[in-house]
Amino acid sequence: MHRRLIAPGALAASLLLAIPASAADFTPGAPGIGDPYYPASGNGGYDVSHYDLRLKYQPKTDLLEGTATINATTTQDLSRFNLDLGLKVSEVRVNGKKAAFKKSGEQELEITPAAGLPKGTPITVVVRYAGKPSEVKINGYTAWARTPDGGVAAQEPESAAWWYPSNDHPLDKATYDVSVSVPDGSQAISNGVLQSQSSKLGWTRFNWRSNKPQASYLTTLAVGKFDITTDKTADGLPVLNAYSKDLGDNAGAARASIERSTEVAEWLETVFGKYPFNALGGYVPNVTSGFALETQTRPFYSPKQFANGSNVSVVVHELAHQWYGDSVSVDGWKDIWINEGFARYSQWLWSEKEGEGTAQELADHVYAQHPADDPFWKVKPGDPGPENQFDIAVYDRGALALQALRNEIGEKSFSAILKGWPKEHAYGNAKVSDFVKYAEKVSGKPLASLFDAWLFQPSRPDAPAARSAGIARSSAVPAAAPKSWKSIAATNGVHGHGHGRGH
Repeated sequence: MHRRLIAPGALAASLLLAIPASAADFTPGAPGIGDPYYPASGNGGYDVSHYDLRLKYQPKTDLLEGTATINATTTQDLSRFNLDLGLKVSEVRVNGKKAAFKKSGEQELEITPAAGLPKGTPITVVVRYAGKPSEVKINGYTAWARTPDGGVAAQEPESAAWWYPSNDHPLDKATYDVSVSVPDGSQAISNGVLQSQSSKLGWTRFNWRSNKPQASYLTTLAVGKFDITTDKTADGLPVLNAYSKDLGDNAGAARASIERSTEVAEWLETVFGKYPFNALGGYVPNVTSGFALETQTRPFYSPKQFANGSNVSVVVHELAHQWYGDSVSVDGWKDIWINEGFARYSQWLWSEKEGEGTAQELADHVYAQHPADDPFWKVKPGDPGPENQFDIAVYDRGALALQALRNEIGEKSFSAILKGWPKEHAYGNAKVSDFVKYAEKVSGKPLASLFDAWLFQPSRPDAPAARSAGIARSSAVPAAAPKSWKSIAATNGVHGHGHGRGH
């Protein structure tokens, strides 16, 4: 065999030529998306466009087996990237090739593809995994609730990591196909439209599709035995509501409330514009929690929301989120007012429509109810901090800001803003500052000082300032509670998520 001798310098030069000049630029994606409230949430380096989840769940054992196929595009020259997942992984492939992987921390799945991925590359990531979601603890809590006949994933600000791998932050929204196989006699409820259902060898598969961008915490899964009602809206949207068969004394009130979802959504269209999604409904599983959540197209309601009878106000709240929070999502969790201030104010507008107290009367009552030394005024709805993200002040003080805006700019401009904002930012993300600029553009008025007083100052606007904003105009005497106040206050627990982060 003839061997050609190569000088050491020539060998080094040839090796350098074999390596792309940009190889050194391939770097790992960040382990967080950059949200100061939750630094570990989400990831950097890529953007997801679609999740395809193929799952099998056994209610008796709480065993969930899954294959997630994720379509994404790299946003940098990527050597490695993370997904958020708490369950045990058995295999990962990137663009068809096996990838190395390891778990770090409580929810980070670090994936190293066979070769670096240049910026702008479409990638397909397949993750096979399994485990018992209720046994997974992240930050000291679980977002998966066991029920007598199954399990439920519903939580805020995170719930995905307990049942599928994701870029778990609202900044990276995507479309979804969720296919779930459960034992015959059980049902699987998720977001969007039920595309098909089939049974084979003792298992039934339910195939759900959400065709509009959806934040990961707004995805939901409920497995159990449900009474299901279906209908269509006047515009032809499918409506599906589901009630656990064992809700006991709360069953009637739950149904009396949620069966009004179509009516509420049609009214909300007159306030916020056309409903933004492909399906409508709600579900009530037999869980012990007390909160509700605006899971996209199909809000989750705890049975306790109906312990005192029907509660249409909470339905108004969660359906209002479909525009404010779901279609237009937070840019970062500090922007939570964009979700909760508007959802609470929609309850005030519903009260106004029902003749049970105007939004003005409710605003006056809230202002009068909280004296200047009340801690209520220390929370800044425009940036409340993670410890106060779901404080009642974000809801009630947040709604006060909207009534002050309404009084300042008049009905015509206010209505134009309520309808125009969800249209302007449909299926995207936005900051509180974006809303302030938009309101100024539509109204033609400078509004920074108004929003600063009601959203960002850790103090109660004094009486003259409140009166100039049209709040508590009559006197300092506490305003009598409007008729709707009790039913609205009954939904205060809507924000009591009850997990280890203190929300």
